[in-house]
Amino acid sequence: MIRIHSFILWLLVFAFSLTTAQAQRYTPGISVIVIDAGHGGAFPGAVYGGVKEKDINLAIALKLGTLLEKELPEVKIVYTRKTDTDLGSTLNADLTARANIANKAGGDFFISIHANSSTKSSVHGTETLIMGESSKEAKYNEDAIIANNKDEIIDMSDSNTAAIVRAYIQNLQFTYGQYSETMARLMQKHYARNGRKSRDVRGELLKVLYATDMPSVLTEVGFMSNAQELKYITSEKGQNEIARMLCDAVKEYVDIFNSLFASDESAEAESDAAPVAKAESEQATEPIAEAETVVESEPEPVKAERAPKAKYTIQIAVSEKELSVKDPWFKSYRGKVVCRKKSGRLPYKYYYGEFATADEAKAALLEVKKSFRDAYVVPLED
Repeated sequence: MIRIHSFILWLLVFAFSLTTAQAQRYTPGISVIVIDAGHGGAFPGAVYGGVKEKDINLAIALKLGTLLEKELPEVKIVYTRKTDTDLGSTLNADLTARANIANKAGGDFFISIHANSSTKSSVHGTETLIMGESSKEAKYNEDAIIANNKDEIIDMSDSNTAAIVRAYIQNLQFTYGQYSETMARLMQKHYARNGRKSRDVRGELLKVLYATDMPSVLTEVGFMSNAQELKYITSEKGQNEIARMLCDAVKEYVDIFNSLFASDESAEAESDAAPVAKAESEQATEPIAEAETVVESEPEPVKAERAPKAKYTIQIAVSEKELSVKDPWFKSYRGKVVCRKKSGRLPYKYYYGEFATADEAKAALLEVKKSFRDAYVVPLED
């Protein structure tokens, strides 16, 4: 118990040593992916019929890494382990070492591979976990996976620890949360597309995800407690298929985020406030230019009526390929976004709202940034 509490203390110190500015330095554009084969060495994970979870995890992790190295040559693949070895003398030290490897590598994403278990042999399917508080937290001892791996779960019985962890989770929504959830949902989509039962995405208070300073997921490839599924996830065919599903999910994630969030030349050159300042400057000069050309032939009232009213909008993303404005990726802004096609390498621009003044747009931007932290105000063209 002392060791568990000391590890939690380390996690809290680690989390709060990262300022908000450090966390928000993450910018889309995937160059390093860390693959973690869960357990290993002295920590076998679940064991059924002599089969150890650590061996399943490692086999799939290596197959996934091989596929990604071949199909995404521009992305560096880092492994927490490539052999049957533990990374620390205790489970807590082992989890710490995995997070340290990922953080030191400067990972853009962390994927931990595990196999599931249940007290009921009929339970089967896949699920992907992200950092968050499960609805089952209050009765976690009834859940077999948590009972079997409770040392990997953050202890929320202490009120101070619980308050700090919940604050961390809330802050996560504005840093890595949306990226983690997107990858998790893509993994579940590809599982389901290939005939696997999807048990969806859920939050869990996993220490390894908490200590990893990047978007992170832990995916459960199947239930070892289900005889049919155990046979599948230990077979060469099953492991190859699972690795392919995960590879396709990762490739889709990389494609979406490298394209959808890539900044075009103007966005890179200007700060959030720069487009607004530019628009205000242009509006100040345009009426003067108009007056020089029409003052001799048209009366002043006509000129005043023709003066355009300044309007602004909020750009939340750009992409190379068009994305439906009703796509679930837009979350609560689904159906409220307007797509406009322009020129350039990333022609599709996605905008939210129309505002009469820059101040109104900036006020709305604060809320939009909770979901799309790279959003910024731009002048709305007539």
